[in-house]
Amino acid sequence: MLKLLFLSTPVGPLGSGIGGGVELTLLNLLQEMIRRGHEVKVVAPKGSVVTGVSCQQISGTWQEMIQNNHRDTPIVLPENSVLGNMWDYAKRVETDYDLIVNFAFDWLPFYLTPFLDTPIAHLISMGSMTDALDEIMNRVARKYPNTIGVHTNAQAKTFSFNDICRVVGNGLNLSLYNYCDTPDHCLAWVGRIASEKALEDAIEAATRVNIPLKIFGKVTDEEYWQTIRQNYPSAPYQYEGFFNTVELQEKLGKCKALLMTPRWVEAFGNAAIEALACGVPVIAYQRGGPAEIVQHEKTGFLVEPDSVSGLVEAINKIDSIERKQCRQQAETDYSLKALGDRFEPWFYELVK
Repeated sequence: MLKLLFLSTPVGPLGSGIGGGVELTLLNLLQEMIRRGHEVKVVAPKGSVVTGVSCQQISGTWQEMIQNNHRDTPIVLPENSVLGNMWDYAKRVETDYDLIVNFAFDWLPFYLTPFLDTPIAHLISMGSMTDALDEIMNRVARKYPNTIGVHTNAQAKTFSFNDICRVVGNGLNLSLYNYCDTPDHCLAWVGRIASEKALEDAIEAATRVNIPLKIFGKVTDEEYWQTIRQNYPSAPYQYEGFFNTVELQEKLGKCKALLMTPRWVEAFGNAAIEALACGVPVIAYQRGGPAEIVQHEKTGFLVEPDSVSGLVEAINKIDSIERKQCRQQAETDYSLKALGDRFEPWFYELVK
């Protein structure tokens, strides 16, 4: 049995949706590690919602989301930083744990790695974003081999240390996702509403095929969202809102397909496996993580990046996909057991 200390993302409380896929990853991995008999404690910003496990709530100022940075953005730590406070707590209690698992994609945890005696597994949730963060991650990767985990090979390839990353994929509690074989006449788009997700491409494709598009997610860039509303005043889309897993899967499962339109290299794409779990085919740009998830012409379609016409062509062929194959792929590759089978050996290797 391992004693694990999970340090959450510092951009907002668990359950708020601000952290995007990181939140879902942490909570699913937490559940599977406990099921396997490991002892886990979570350290997260104050206001986090975590059930059935000890959670140390930490006060402080949230960290700015790194997606708002540029390549040359300097390191910034706000006054009374929740990230700093979380790692101050970790330092005080580290001897009580076999392994610290870092979910923060931020400079500070990597910088602090040599100053802690307990080994740290860094699960990074995005591709290369800033020069400063790349430099410190590379330093840690070289000095502490095998301590950096990534979700996909595409994500790893954005870093200079890609040859020594541990690719661990992701997974879901499939019991929370109901298979739907009779969808309504609508499409879905799921994610943070921000410019790097290119929601406008999905809206344009839905407009061309005249099929309603349901949009699910948290608005993290209000200016971008208002621009979309102004540019597409009569397009066939409806903003549904941000939902928890149970509510989301019920609505997502009734859609004919999920459109994934990222401008950047998506590290994984939790929305893709959530859709597959419901039996929903995925139409995605052949870029980043989704390109390693979608089985072309079997559980969805991969189209040329940034090609709205490619999305339209795939939408018109979506009825050729057998939805039961989508669910089968989720059960084979992305169950909690599959998730644990990838993470648990990695954790044991780091505590030897």
